[in-house]
Amino acid sequence: MTHMRTPTASNPTRRAALGMIGGGLALSMAPVPAFALSDAQARQLIDTALGEVNAAIASGKSGAALYADFERIFVRYADVPVIARSALGVAARGASSAQMAAFTTAFRGYISRKYGRRFREFQGSRFEVTGARPVKSFYEVKSIAYMRGESPFEVLWHVSDKSGKHLFFNIIIEGVNMLASERTEVGAMLDRRRGNIDQLIQDLKSAG
Repeated sequence: MTHMRTPTASNPTRRAALGMIGGGLALSMAPVPAFALSDAQARQLIDTALGEVNAAIASGKSGAALYADFERIFVRYADVPVIARSALGVAARGASSAQMAAFTTAFRGYISRKYGRRFREFQGSRFEVTGARPVKSFYEVKSIAYMRGESPFEVLWHVSDKSGKHLFFNIIIEGVNMLASERTEVGAMLDRRRGNIDQLIQDLKSAG
């Protein structure tokens, strides 16, 4: 299986782009027990989300229209507030409610633009959900990505109902936690702005 490098902002790989389709998505803390969620529901969530991703890829759209499609998918199937808080990291503890709301919106658009540009690289690809299993307080859904010119590789999605709905909050590709790299990048961006969250929010609105 092809070795995967940890993605960076300047050198995002096709697998990194897939990772962020989910908005990909490491948490610093596990979700509360998801007693109402079943393996079939977790599997169906990812199956449906991947179906919409495939439709967006095949739509022929580009630019703002494609980014908008990706953002709608992200909002519909991902726990966006939790993902955004994780991406902001320790700085989220000192952010006000208004700042977190603004950051979440800006981060969502930033991810949509950044990875929407790479959607066309997935044309002709196939994604297959192969199973789901309970892990601690959430479900792990396993899928296989079949991409042209590359060996198939495993993509794991973590799904819970912590927010009151069935949503994914993490994605792992061949053992690489995709939000970890984004969290590092957001942290570096914040450092360059000397910890100014408001400035980071404004910059994210045009970044990606």
